[in-house]
Amino acid sequence: MKVISFNVNGIRAITSKNFIQDMSALDPVVICLQETKADVEQVKLAVAPLGAYEVFANAADKKGYSGTAILTKVKPISVTYDMRIDEHDHEGRIVAVEFEKCFVISVYVPNSGSELARLSYRQQWDADFLGYLKELEKSKPVVVCGDFNVAHTAIDLARPKENYNKAAGYMQEEIDGMNNFLAADFIDTFRHFYPNVSKYSWWSYRAGAREKNVGWRIDYFLVSASFISKITSAAIHNEIHGSDHCPVAIEIAD
Repeated sequence: MKVISFNVNGIRAITSKNFIQDMSALDPVVICLQETKADVEQVKLAVAPLGAYEVFANAADKKGYSGTAILTKVKPISVTYDMRIDEHDHEGRIVAVEFEKCFVISVYVPNSGSELARLSYRQQWDADFLGYLKELEKSKPVVVCGDFNVAHTAIDLARPKENYNKAAGYMQEEIDGMNNFLAADFIDTFRHFYPNVSKYSWWSYRAGAREKNVGWRIDYFLVSASFISKITSAAIHNEIHGSDHCPVAIEIAD
């Protein structure tokens, strides 16, 4: 079972490019999307050309902002949205589907912002989201994927010295948040398979960053430690364009 995660930076914009062809070629069973920037019906309309997927989307109260979705060829047992914490539940940042063997969650973690105005909020989000995941994990293993808006270690961005404690996405407080996920027995699947590989999933639109590969790895699949033996591969598809991010993927054994 191949699962794809992709911050599309606008589902209506990316489906006017090669998104449908790219996803059809990869042929995942589950597609998790972030930053859809659309309401539920707009998401369903945009992805309709993909065909045989059920679509579960979550939208922000603010139009054209944030948003997540999960497309699945396997009918889920249940679907839930948000954390049930009012402070966090107005930006459409979580969709969770329950399958027989695991939960799959698509998440778009808040960005601390260019002026770091949301850094303290981001820390509270990370703590509450970890609690939410651990509650789900009491029932069955968790697979959580999406844009976590943090480069975890120096190997995860092209210019660590220039950005450390200066730029959103590489502040120590954000790094601590990811450390807490890993300390709570979630495993970074890409690092599990590729402990020393520098490969990125996001590039600024400025100064030809993608062409120069001056990027950041901020898109992740984290899985419950009890489930890691079921993960047979992890990948970053940086050959796929259309967004400032590229898709990341795992395969789960039957």
